Amino acid sequence: MELFFFVLAYIFFINTVGIVLMYCDKKRAVKVEWRIKEQTLFNIALLGGSIGILLGSKQFHHKTHHKLFKYGIPAIITFQIAVLIFAVYCRSLLFKL
Repeated sequence: MELFFFVLAYIFFINTVGIVLMYCDKKRAVKVEWRIKEQTLFNIALLGGSIGILLGSKQFHHKTHHKLFKYGIPAIITFQIAVLIFAVYCRSLLFKL
């Protein structure tokens, strides 16, 4: 049970980081300041913050026309959901043994 709460806290944290980074990058873009690298945003998405990156993109209207973000982030979310379903399925198989 502790692992479940740890994972839940991690997912909440990393998605919050994703939203905040999208907000900061949008503000910097408007002010024509130094920007956060797209690779950094993708790394956060790959580490579990893909929903936060997507929500930040939609909320702040940031990078919504970039094809890498328009199609890449939903692809990462789809992959992460598939991995989650697979992990839950494998866990249920293990407990049946």
